[in-house]
Amino acid sequence: MNKFVELIPKQQAKYGEREALRFRDYETQVWSSLTWNDFSEMINRAAGALYMGGVMPQGRVCLFTQNCPEILITHFGAFYNRAIPVPIYATSSKDEAAYIVNDSGATIIFTGDQGQYDIARQIIDDCPTLKFIVTLHPSVVRQPDDKTTLTWEEFLATGDKLGKEVLSQIEERKQAGVDSDIMYLIYTSGTTGVPKGVMLMHSNMNAAMDAHIERFDYIDDKTDISLSFLPFSHVFELGWTMVCLTSGIRVAINYNPKEIQRAVKEVQPNYMCSVPRFWEKVYTAVNDNLADAKPVVRMMVKQAIRIGKVRNMKYTRVGKKAPALIEQQYQYFEKKVFKKLRGAIGVTDGKMFPTAGAMLSDNITEFLHAVGINICIGYGLSETNASVSFFKPGEWTLGTIGMPISSIQVKIGDKNEILVKGPTVMKGYYNKPKETAEAIDADGWFHTGDCGEIAPTGELILTERLKDLFKTSNGKYIAPQVLETLLGQDKFIEQVAIIGDGRKYVSALIIPDFEELKAYADKKHIEHNTVEELVNNPDIHKMYEERINDYQKDLASYEQIKRFVLLPKPFTMESGELTNTLKIKRAVINKRYRPLIDAMYAADYRKKKDKQEQ
Repeated sequence: MNKFVELIPKQQAKYGEREALRFRDYETQVWSSLTWNDFSEMINRAAGALYMGGVMPQGRVCLFTQNCPEILITHFGAFYNRAIPVPIYATSSKDEAAYIVNDSGATIIFTGDQGQYDIARQIIDDCPTLKFIVTLHPSVVRQPDDKTTLTWEEFLATGDKLGKEVLSQIEERKQAGVDSDIMYLIYTSGTTGVPKGVMLMHSNMNAAMDAHIERFDYIDDKTDISLSFLPFSHVFELGWTMVCLTSGIRVAINYNPKEIQRAVKEVQPNYMCSVPRFWEKVYTAVNDNLADAKPVVRMMVKQAIRIGKVRNMKYTRVGKKAPALIEQQYQYFEKKVFKKLRGAIGVTDGKMFPTAGAMLSDNITEFLHAVGINICIGYGLSETNASVSFFKPGEWTLGTIGMPISSIQVKIGDKNEILVKGPTVMKGYYNKPKETAEAIDADGWFHTGDCGEIAPTGELILTERLKDLFKTSNGKYIAPQVLETLLGQDKFIEQVAIIGDGRKYVSALIIPDFEELKAYADKKHIEHNTVEELVNNPDIHKMYEERINDYQKDLASYEQIKRFVLLPKPFTMESGELTNTLKIKRAVINKRYRPLIDAMYAADYRKKKDKQEQ
């Protein structure tokens, strides 16, 4: 029997009526709870319904929805049948959803809101293996001719009257499960091509749980709560949620990503996985509020942050006790400044906040630790079942992505590529033996596609995505993510795409933070009727140029952005410019904005020619 088949009954026996999951009621929007007893009962019902729905051992079921308790219930119900959950991002297009259903051969698809249901209905005739749809949100309106869809309650009811023989067969499936069974098919976001189904085995997840839990000696299963912000289709959030369930940490599930700030304040989580952009926004908001504060308040907060950096970065970070005077000052500012600041964000009693998916600047990391927000930066991929490395409590170095987890090996290969080997590494890509052979070499090393180095401390340093790295026409290598992270700190910048492959110098396409930009224009009495007028205004362009130059003043000349364009619309998933994990699809952007990019460099050429002719 697999560990995750045994987990819920074990936790039910231990915790019983204690809260396991918290979620907003679909209709009232009031936070509701499932106890461990409730959770276990719902899983048993889902397991029976999946069995009655014809799901076979190692059969696949797709979940195409926003975060909700039904996802976890269905996952464990699938495990009881030795079946395989296949998450699909809630924001996926019709083509993406159809591809994953067909590639995985899923027989059932669970959908969340009306949009996902409508997509499922559109693709069902083109997906031969798909038998029926289950809708989760009660507001979904079924099409009049739909005879292939059940509501969640209708679905569960199909398994409520199982006979002894069927129950016995489900028990046989539970007992027959082995660690080499595929536990999940996680489809990659596809920045450079079609998504690939990452086969993660139960043994991969078991090894990941052991490696994570041994580092967290401060978990309190009586009071701790984690807020799920990232989608469960993201291996980062999925893996962390499994750590929570294994450790007895309660999980509050946020359904609507746009409501995350409200949810954080209401839940006051001890833990929350996030991407760096969330903390960049927090940093910007704090600085904006500080800029508007009275001089005496600004002075006090700046002094507090200075003491916080000394105490938490110089001493606590490396497991040392701060001198008495520093500690005394810190405790004073903790009461007067830091606790109030964290309370305004919603993380008053935060213990640890895992952060990954992109780079977070050292400046913001240092600030957050100074004010008592324990950001735990890590690194991993779907293919490694999330974490390869992350900060160790009381033992980490700024500028790194932490120490590799136990039981895995990391080395640096050709072109400084990070290679990983160990029990958390995937079995391979589903239906793709060629791509599997390219990713995992004959010696078992998985080639991550990321560049890095190993620090003298043994910690990993991430430098760039190998496929993103480009060379200018002058032969200089540029790491675009470094520049994008640098500019991402600016409150007037929402998105950046660095350009320069084969070009003479580096340029950029910049998406402003339109709310901040409009506020600035109003303050400076810059007339505008449209966003287009704003981004093309010379005074606005000059303001951005000054801010960009200030950020990159310490960079080598060949690394600096020489020209840029402000765009009036953001990069989006719907337009195909971003992946479902909000990573830039560089090939798409380079192709789509080619005329604009060419014009940037042509403008520079004309400028030089005009000077020569004068």
